[in-house]
Amino acid sequence: MKIRKAVFPVAGLGTRVLPATKAMPKEMLTIVDKPLIQYVYDEAKEAGIEHFIFVTGRNKGVIEDHFDRMFELDTTLAARGNKKAEQDILARDQPAAGATSFTRQQAPLGLGHAVWCARDIVGDEPFAVVLPDELVLNTPGCLAQMIEAASKLGEKSNVLAVEAVPEDMTHQYGICGVGKRTGKMFEVDGMVEKPAKGTAPSNLSITGRYILQPEIFKILETQERGAGGEIQLTDAMRALANTQKFYGLEFEGERHDCGSKPGFLRANIAYGMARADLRDGLRAEMKKYLEK
Repeated sequence: MKIRKAVFPVAGLGTRVLPATKAMPKEMLTIVDKPLIQYVYDEAKEAGIEHFIFVTGRNKGVIEDHFDRMFELDTTLAARGNKKAEQDILARDQPAAGATSFTRQQAPLGLGHAVWCARDIVGDEPFAVVLPDELVLNTPGCLAQMIEAASKLGEKSNVLAVEAVPEDMTHQYGICGVGKRTGKMFEVDGMVEKPAKGTAPSNLSITGRYILQPEIFKILETQERGAGGEIQLTDAMRALANTQKFYGLEFEGERHDCGSKPGFLRANIAYGMARADLRDGLRAEMKKYLEK
């Protein structure tokens, strides 16, 4: 079945990047000239997603506003007559009418709970989960690679985006075991959240992109709280793995953890250097700074 819907959990508090997120959602922090949420929306749109589902929380209304039209801004740009490029950018980033849905996660009960909050909007079909604070710099995007890989499986399966991490850092991530491999894709042989040092089944970490079957919702509905007192998506995936296969895909691209301050700064440099209109100026400014 075609994967038409993507869930974006955007209710988190962004505590790793305080005080920037005290009054502004972390998903609206800008990388170069676009907010994080726009990058992952664009990635999902490129992958063929038709319905974009945002699981929000308190003080997140600006995300909904971002994907709405601002008539005052449109009118002002049109009246000035020399802002055609800016008008084109806004029109390009505007979702089609009815293509977005917003639902509330009233309490911070974890990623699994956030995904469960989208159950009635997703319905009985496979769907993607995209974490907005993780960006992957590549064309085609990470989600497009995953959907293409999933289309070749020919069975009701789940797909996780995975990335190799240093052996001495596996205790900081969700790690999956590796079964039968075909190229960059392999059967997942078990999943463990932040294994104790020296016990990880591999060095392949589960990153912020998932393709899941709708049966996950039934599991999440009665899922007990796990690590951190939260309903963990990894726990539900482990339960679903008893009846459905999971595959890991080592995607192509450069992952940036924008939920951390060093990762956020690195992403700004990487995405700036990827822009032909900014690369030379940014390189010159960095060179001057490093020579101080």
